[in-house]
Amino acid sequence: MSIALAESSEIAPSADALSALIASLRSADYRFITPTPSTHQRVLDRAPHAVARDLRDVFGWSRGFREGLLPPALFYLLRQDGLVVRTPAGWKSAVRVSSLDDDLFVHSAFPTTAPDSVFFGPDTYRFARAIQNHLPSFSGKLRRAVDIGCGAGVGGIVVSRAGACDEVLMTDISDKALQFSDINIAAAGICNVAAVKSNILNNVDGEFDLIVSNPPYLNDPLGRAYRNGGGPLGSALSIDIARCATTRLAPGGSLLLYTGAPIINGNDPFLEAIREMFEGPGFSWAYQEIDPDVFGEELDTPAYREAERIAAVVLIARKTGELQC
Repeated sequence: MSIALAESSEIAPSADALSALIASLRSADYRFITPTPSTHQRVLDRAPHAVARDLRDVFGWSRGFREGLLPPALFYLLRQDGLVVRTPAGWKSAVRVSSLDDDLFVHSAFPTTAPDSVFFGPDTYRFARAIQNHLPSFSGKLRRAVDIGCGAGVGGIVVSRAGACDEVLMTDISDKALQFSDINIAAAGICNVAAVKSNILNNVDGEFDLIVSNPPYLNDPLGRAYRNGGGPLGSALSIDIARCATTRLAPGGSLLLYTGAPIINGNDPFLEAIREMFEGPGFSWAYQEIDPDVFGEELDTPAYREAERIAAVVLIARKTGELQC
């Protein structure tokens, strides 16, 4: 059985096994900061045939390991659920576990090549920090918040962790993302967050005081859900989420959208699309490049042959009016 099979949509994560894994890693003071895929591969290439020596090698770096490295009960539980699989490199985990502050998040193992992979990486950390920096702008506790395209559930959990909101929803079209989100919600020990299957907000009613989103924003030839944002430059989903927010924010509520913006001959087409939505009466907004150059390797692909760089940007748009706290 190969790791690719365990990564396919045919095998669903097991709540019992993954909860046991997170509990075991937490008791071992496990921490792993997940780098970009290119950095991850470079680190593995330093010793391509190395066998895992510790838990970080197994559940962070996705290296092959020998059976005796894990506690027997945990190994048996993970094996029974197909979450560790035998490969030519030894046993491998079908999931990774990353740390953010004091929380652990389970997501897909490296490499994230399957169409339904659930990603966690540097964008995730920047997204979380952007939310943490934005929350103090609200003077009181919020009623409702939503994380659109929640992936592993980071945005909603960060909002809940701050004690900033009574009800937090997380939406995604991926069943695997929602399953990982449920595991991560339980591991965080929070009870005001729920994961809901929805294409943006089509299955969710009402207005929100806060909408956060870190959607896929690349043109991905493989069509992987966590990377492919649609449209010629990957910006279509980000634009759709911003447009949705114009009608689903409560008065005084705000959208925080972390995404990527391809720059073409010094111009930012995504910014121009956003400007048409939010400039004028009804909204105040701010737009910031927080990293001028991400995913530079994408410039070698046909979709970005005219782009000079891809910037990581944060849009914050607030609907005018008083927030009813």
